[in-house]
Amino acid sequence: MGLNNKIMTILSILDQDLYKFSTSYAYMKLYPEAEGTFSFCDRNNTVFEEIKSPIVGVNSIIDTLKMEFVKLSNLSLTLAEKNWCVKHIPYIPEVYWEWLRGFNFDFDKIVCWLDEEKHLHIEVTDYLYKVTLYEVPILAIVSELYSRSQGAVNISKAIDKLDKKINIANEYGLKFSEFGTRRRYSSTLHDLIVQRLKEKCPINCVGTSNIYFAMKYDMIPMGTFPHEWIMFHGAVWGYQEANYLGMRDWVRTYDGNLGIFLMDTYTSRIGLKNMSLKFAKLFDGVRQDSGDEYKIGNEVIERYKELGIDPTTKTIVFSNALDFNKYRDIFTYFKGRIHVSAGIGTNLTNDTGFKPANIVMKLSKCRINKNQEWKKCIKISDDLGKHLGDDKEFEIAKYQLGI
Repeated sequence: MGLNNKIMTILSILDQDLYKFSTSYAYMKLYPEAEGTFSFCDRNNTVFEEIKSPIVGVNSIIDTLKMEFVKLSNLSLTLAEKNWCVKHIPYIPEVYWEWLRGFNFDFDKIVCWLDEEKHLHIEVTDYLYKVTLYEVPILAIVSELYSRSQGAVNISKAIDKLDKKINIANEYGLKFSEFGTRRRYSSTLHDLIVQRLKEKCPINCVGTSNIYFAMKYDMIPMGTFPHEWIMFHGAVWGYQEANYLGMRDWVRTYDGNLGIFLMDTYTSRIGLKNMSLKFAKLFDGVRQDSGDEYKIGNEVIERYKELGIDPTTKTIVFSNALDFNKYRDIFTYFKGRIHVSAGIGTNLTNDTGFKPANIVMKLSKCRINKNQEWKKCIKISDDLGKHLGDDKEFEIAKYQLGI
């Protein structure tokens, strides 16, 4: 049995990750005049002109995307959704959800085109508290159109694969969250997978990053803050202070909630160096999203020990392209030395036999208000393939950071 050809890429304005709303509120509270541009990046340099539209009668992938962006702009937060968010996400105040009731994605702000080599480009510019909300839905739309163009999923085989992963998690007690919205095969398959996780893995699947599915299946919405938060601080105040100021402002906003520090925006080594005793105590743990899990995990443990903190009281969340066999080995290695969890995305929502899209959408420039010059935003990952941004700006950042 396969999925039909009906396109339902985004199911609700809440059909995206918690961290987008938490970051939106942080910008709104602390930097309401700040502006930014989010830019799409396809790490595989796909020739999108060759991608066949899954919509009958529509040939151009750009036309298909624009049709989906129009649908996106028609979404709004319902009263029932708002009330659920107020009750289940109390660290984001009700006033924010009330504001979101009046928010709509602006179709005219989404600029998309194919370049001469037929590579896809998408950009959105707006106030940061608004523009940050575009990232995940746009990625989910592109991922679904790309994935479905390759063929229909065999649902029985997909569920069989999932059940094997669930068996590994249940056998070894692997705690994990579902993080698969951005690069899913489709919203329909995503729904089936989260439902199955809720039914078959209720203890070890501790939640989902997707608020819509958290609401639908009575799960805990999970999230941390994103690279963009540190990239914004780095662009505005300099790279040496970015991690520290990013942590400071997150604490100013959430006062201890959402306490997982994403440490690898300018390499994990720099992130751990910038994690002071104060923030090491305030934050519940760190997230490892690039580099060698074993090397960096050991460095995290040593940093906590250096600061006089018992590592077993802290958490490390692994989230770098994990599958369940890889996560089992990591979990076994670190068990008893630090609390271990994971965010698993594409391996859950797009393990279909087709090649998943390798796409991101990141903050490419920003300014703190209209009176300031635009600043370029970059990311220096522990993985070379995850670097993002301007080459000259990389050299400036490396010089400042001593990398």
